Amino acid sequence: MKNFVAQYDQAMATDNSSNENLRYIPMTQAPFRVSGFAFTGKDGSLRRLPENPGFSPGVSGLSEYTAGGRIDFCSDTKRIWIKVKLKNPSHMDHMPDTGSCGCDLYIGKPGQSVMLGTSRFPAGANEYESRMHNYELPGKMEHFTINMPLYSAVEYLLIGIDHDARLLPPAPFADDKPLVIYGSSITQGGCASRPGMAYPAILGRRLNLPVLNLGFSGNGKGEAIVAEHLAMIDDPACYILDYEPNALPAGIRNTLEKFIGILREKHPLTPIFVLSSLRFNREIPVSGSPDIQVKLLSDSAKFQHSVVRKRQQNGDKNIHFIHGGKIMGKYWHEFSVDGCHQTDLGFFIIAGKLEKILKKYL
Repeated sequence: MKNFVAQYDQAMATDNSSNENLRYIPMTQAPFRVSGFAFTGKDGSLRRLPENPGFSPGVSGLSEYTAGGRIDFCSDTKRIWIKVKLKNPSHMDHMPDTGSCGCDLYIGKPGQSVMLGTSRFPAGANEYESRMHNYELPGKMEHFTINMPLYSAVEYLLIGIDHDARLLPPAPFADDKPLVIYGSSITQGGCASRPGMAYPAILGRRLNLPVLNLGFSGNGKGEAIVAEHLAMIDDPACYILDYEPNALPAGIRNTLEKFIGILREKHPLTPIFVLSSLRFNREIPVSGSPDIQVKLLSDSAKFQHSVVRKRQQNGDKNIHFIHGGKIMGKYWHEFSVDGCHQTDLGFFIIAGKLEKILKKYL
């Protein structure tokens, strides 16, 4: 079916013209810097967790997805295009393809970058070529960041720049220690309109730190084998444990203490933040008011706080509890797509609250 609106509003049309005289370079080629992946597959592919028969099928499959992946570089190109082939893409009815399967582009110095554009392609496309901005760039040396799809694996991604453009390494991160964020579909970025609006990506930009987004949609359940692989990550800046929405209160009670213990064995001083569940709209008919959290979740938050407090009392000064039920404020029920997964505004609020907390301890 033709896009009716695009006949009358060209801003709504997919316009990927004027790609002549570009040279396309694989994202893995120097001087591009690819971050967001702590592991590689047997074939050399980038993975969020490695191939391991001990993982659940969900964790294994989702580990290929490029949530949190980003490509940084400097160039004086006037044009930036990408060619992408997706593997196992997720085209969903409640999340834009620009978020699940697309990329977005930022320009500017680390810590000060601004969004410039988003890949545009036909709905449902598994392979596409896209211009990443609407207007020709000035042609002066700039720092660029491309954020990779949240709900797709990438078979290849090529970056197109002008033939005569210079290409230089990106500016360094403030620190090479990554933020390691483990959790659910919300952590992974569902249902952001574009990859740069997932809350881990926002935190990475604001703090100028690499991020390992280990959100596993429906499969962040706190398994010990996952904790063991998180503990393998060298010198993380911190761990944020945001997996209650998948584990549920019963799963949190069964896994949290052991999960923390595995991390602590390898990283005795690394800050750990335990984030209890956000509020979900299904609570309202049960509690009778958006101001009241259902007892099951409020009791679960108290349990998680007690685990943290016990460790603090035993001498662990680098573990902290964040009450997810309070993080969104009074109007929390307005910030989701479907009563659970966040809009860009929801992610923006989460990132802002977490940024303030992290800055106190990192």
